[in-house]
Amino acid sequence: MSDTFIYAIEVFINGLMAGVLYALVALGFVLIFKASGIFNYAQGVMALFAALTLVGIMDGQVPFSHLINAIFGTDVHHFGWHVPAFASILLAMAVMVGLAWMVQHFIFRHLVGQEPIILFMATIGLAYFMEGFGDLMWGADIKKLDIGLPQGLNTWIDDTTYQAFGYGFFIDNLDIVAAIVAALLVTVLVIFSQYTKQGRAMRAVADDHQAALSVGVSLNFIWVMVWSVAGFVALVAGIMWGAKSGVQFSLSLIALKALPVLMLGGFTSIPGAIVGGLIIGVGEKLFEFFVGPMLGGATENWFAYVLALIFLVFRPQGLFGEKIIERV
Repeated sequence: MSDTFIYAIEVFINGLMAGVLYALVALGFVLIFKASGIFNYAQGVMALFAALTLVGIMDGQVPFSHLINAIFGTDVHHFGWHVPAFASILLAMAVMVGLAWMVQHFIFRHLVGQEPIILFMATIGLAYFMEGFGDLMWGADIKKLDIGLPQGLNTWIDDTTYQAFGYGFFIDNLDIVAAIVAALLVTVLVIFSQYTKQGRAMRAVADDHQAALSVGVSLNFIWVMVWSVAGFVALVAGIMWGAKSGVQFSLSLIALKALPVLMLGGFTSIPGAIVGGLIIGVGEKLFEFFVGPMLGGATENWFAYVLALIFLVFRPQGLFGEKIIERV
């Protein structure tokens, strides 16, 4: 077996792991678009804000400490305690539910029936507001996120592949955890949307707002629920990305990586988000490995968008999206 083929297998596996992280972000987009028709540009910033909040709670950081110190001339930054990881995750989730209620109550409740472009512009405004609010609340410095997830080289995979191929694969334990979490998350979301009363109500709202209202479905409740679930997905994505590279404001840009995933998988399909993420993750890694050296490298920056553009030309609804039918 050639060395190139063995290296390609390692690259393929790492591509799958990267694709899982892309898919986690794309899931939040799918949930909100599926239920309300809103393309939530703020999903990446939600992941950032959730991760910032989690770290702030864990470390016992005083919210708005910079503002408080500037107004009162104090030097207060921490409460002096540390909150356990599990309790911090629950508190951060409560914050995201509160955020979902505020987004619905103060913004989208007043925009029901507006054109999709108006709703999209509202999410752009929301993204920049949340980014500034997160900076004001928790500070702009890079934060370390450690909730006890295993990280570093998986020695079992390294030893097994070394015995089989004479070369040990470097697979990060954190990526394996992310893959397992994503699989569980997708399973739960599919079961929720298909087999629960709230899930069926969510799909009814997605199909026809007015028809859902006429049979007693509460639009406000459904939208708060959907934004809450998207907030939970953002929290999971923020934990995985934050644990991998630290909680920093560039985390908000992961939303841009989710766009080609959505174009491939379809904007309304939960399984499509996963498959699209895996295709993008594997595709960009293998393309960089085989073709990158001939093109001077750095192909991962643009490969996903070129692939998504090709899909848009030949299958604009994505692999799992509903066929677009124009009625004239």
